[in-house]
Amino acid sequence: MASRGTTKISFWNVNVPSSRHTADCPDFLEYALENEKDRGILATPDAQYHRQTWQEVRQFILDNRLDLFQRVPSDLRRYREYNAKLTREYGSVMQFVMQERLGWEDQEAKAAPFKDPGDIKILYNDWPYGFAERIIHLVIWTKFDLVSDPATDDLTPQARREIDDFVDETIVRKCGEENVIWFKNWSSLKSIHAVEHFHVMLFEPDMEFVKQITGGDVPLAEKIKSDGEASS
Repeated sequence: MASRGTTKISFWNVNVPSSRHTADCPDFLEYALENEKDRGILATPDAQYHRQTWQEVRQFILDNRLDLFQRVPSDLRRYREYNAKLTREYGSVMQFVMQERLGWEDQEAKAAPFKDPGDIKILYNDWPYGFAERIIHLVIWTKFDLVSDPATDDLTPQARREIDDFVDETIVRKCGEENVIWFKNWSSLKSIHAVEHFHVMLFEPDMEFVKQITGGDVPLAEKIKSDGEASS
């Protein structure tokens, strides 16, 4: 529960205009009744949310504390609500990503990892974590496997080297090593399991370069916001 003055507000009504408050938890947020982390985030007013700095982001990744990443509370709500809509309309979020974001009819790799550009797509993260606004959050999608060790749920040394080499050649050479860091989510933290991908963070990059490597992509969260403003 969050408090506004002396009034208790259910976590699902925080960051929502009072005219839209509901007595019952919406279906798309019912999972948070059993998820303490997300329930705490959703119960936090946006004005009280601390955006994670570049130094924090780097340290979390270096310490393998990916569980500390979180979204701005209102973004988390929008993310869950929209994913529920995509599941209704496309059958799953994965189907939406394959059809609308990647434009891939299949996931059959044409070559060894990172050898064929057609097996790779660089896009914005549609629902980025709540980082400082100078941090750009990209996702690199691949048709080939990014092999993990089942015992550790971490990438094998060879897979890590392959990703390092690709990121160095594609991004670090332009942005500088100190301004780029990547990670691959643990299986337990993945929101989309069936399409391989890893995350790349850039600090204050040249936005023309970002436009070039993403093909002028716009994250879904921004498209939805723009569409809402255009229709209001």
